[in-house]
Amino acid sequence: MSLPTKITVIGAGSASFGENTLSALLRSKKLRGSTLALVDRNPRSLDIVHRLAARLNREWDAGFTISAHTHHDEALPGSDFVVNAIEVGPREELWKSDFEIPLKYGVRQPYAENGGPGGFAHAARNVRPVLEIVRTMEQVCPQAWFINFTNPMVRICDLVNRYSHIKVVGLCHQIYIGYVMVGIALAADLGFEIPEGITGMHADPLQYALHEQVKRQVVGRLDIRAAGTNHFTWILSIHDRQTGEDLYPRFRERWAALSPEFEPLTRDVYDAFGLFPVPGDTHLCEYLPWVSDPQTKPWEKYNIRLYDWDFFASMRDFSLNRLESMAEGVIPVDGLLETDSEGALEIIENVAGAGNHYHLAANLPNTGQIANLPLNAIVETPVIVDGAGIHPVHVGSLPEPVAELCRRELLCAQLGIEAAVEGDRQKALQCLLLDPVIRDIGTARRILDDYLTAYREHLPQFWQ
Repeated sequence: MSLPTKITVIGAGSASFGENTLSALLRSKKLRGSTLALVDRNPRSLDIVHRLAARLNREWDAGFTISAHTHHDEALPGSDFVVNAIEVGPREELWKSDFEIPLKYGVRQPYAENGGPGGFAHAARNVRPVLEIVRTMEQVCPQAWFINFTNPMVRICDLVNRYSHIKVVGLCHQIYIGYVMVGIALAADLGFEIPEGITGMHADPLQYALHEQVKRQVVGRLDIRAAGTNHFTWILSIHDRQTGEDLYPRFRERWAALSPEFEPLTRDVYDAFGLFPVPGDTHLCEYLPWVSDPQTKPWEKYNIRLYDWDFFASMRDFSLNRLESMAEGVIPVDGLLETDSEGALEIIENVAGAGNHYHLAANLPNTGQIANLPLNAIVETPVIVDGAGIHPVHVGSLPEPVAELCRRELLCAQLGIEAAVEGDRQKALQCLLLDPVIRDIGTARRILDDYLTAYREHLPQFWQ
């Protein structure tokens, strides 16, 4: 039985979307006969993804009605789900700039994507386009779910939650990094085969492929419950699905026996706080005050690798060209039969079809699911998805020291969003001053001035 619904995807020209979410939706038997509206400001990317979707629709007999639009206003009326994957670009160039501007003042961010001064700049650039989308949704599809993939996840979801009437959920695959690390530690005990060559959880296509081999074995065997804020969640429990055994004590022992060079920041934080952080060193480092000291250079001790902006920019072009070859029928699409939508498919199928689905991690406003984090702040926990919506699993309280780390990041995120919505320089400065990377008020002011000048085109609200 099919469940026809209307799904609008904004930022559909993203190569990763075409590879994953698009193919997952179109091969869904439950969604057969639905309407799919693809939106992207880049005409070439939109055309490629539209033609690929048409091919998949035809060859897989998906029965979808598919349209393409260069502006969301044309696509949103009647939508039941709006998948947001936009990014003010050029992504890599701007991210690199977010990192390099503070460097002029002696502030070396560990990563500069979701936390640190770069997290403020990254989120602020996306505020106006996301607000445009949800304002239109309020007029033409006010009951639709806004399914967010755009980073910084906490900040963008907070924007939609506090500045619109639209229901928002944020989806991220980072929980699987926790599964991979637990799987590596417990491999000998549970019979997992770990491929050679895994050096860490950092962003690297070869590492991704190796991680995927571990993930496929571990997710079906282990039940890991984690909670916190996006890219800053903490493992609360680990259980064997076959026996029900609590594996956390054994994991502690096995993790301690691994090479000290494997995810060393995660190791130190786990030792200090007694709870295992999920995201791996390169995301964890963004929210901690101990990774950016210019004297001790902890990024060297922890081998925190910067994102390879030039490489990933070229990879995006390569991926788009590959999608174009698929769209033209030059190469087969069989590989798209196994792609993962990162949760969008499961959310849409089970809300539209009144199903019942347990999802490992989703970002929702805190209604008490994490008892000692601020109400209405965006937190990440497991969720239950059914016809009535998306319901957080209540996990109780985090250990107070861990909760305090999360609370600081949540307040920082909220101040940054308020600043960007209101064009308020004082709140923007407060956001930077609460950030664990910043140590000097004058330096924070100079970084903020440079950001607002460099990104004036994207942030006119600060200049009115």
